[in-house]
Amino acid sequence: MSRVAKKPIALAKGVELNIQPEIVTVKGPKGTLSIAKPEYIQVKIEDGHALLSANDPAQVALTGTLRSIIANMVHGVSEGFERKLELVGVGYRAAMQGKDLSLSLGFSHPVVFAAPEGITISTPTQTEVVVQGADKQRVGEVAAKIRGFRPPEPYKGKGVKYAGETIIRKEAKKA
Repeated sequence: MSRVAKKPIALAKGVELNIQPEIVTVKGPKGTLSIAKPEYIQVKIEDGHALLSANDPAQVALTGTLRSIIANMVHGVSEGFERKLELVGVGYRAAMQGKDLSLSLGFSHPVVFAAPEGITISTPTQTEVVVQGADKQRVGEVAAKIRGFRPPEPYKGKGVKYAGETIIRKEAKKA
């Protein structure tokens, strides 16, 4: 059995894990998430921990993957996930217009991004964007879409970057 699959998943207070033959559902204060479960993987709950095991030895790797996904779901419905973005460049700004994010990124028009359901976008300052939600994969996907409007360029570092991301700079042409 894989080392990851052997680790138990600690269920936080207020988190409910519902196991059905085809689906695993996690319910908590921040929402409800579910995932399809193969029939050859067993999920058991013992004294506040969830344990996974595989009937088929060839499917041990998938058991570890499913364990990581369920652990992320438990963390998401109890605490949530957050991804911060920074806007670097003169005149680059972000502002909320209702539930839509309006970005001024040096184009002739503002870029408007509608927040998908289950995701909360906020702008603490004009050059910061915070993406929050219960589903880790969706939070990362939304942050990547926002970053994709103007990825950081290597000469001046202008663009939308993740907080803490280092941009490898190139040297400009010399005459």
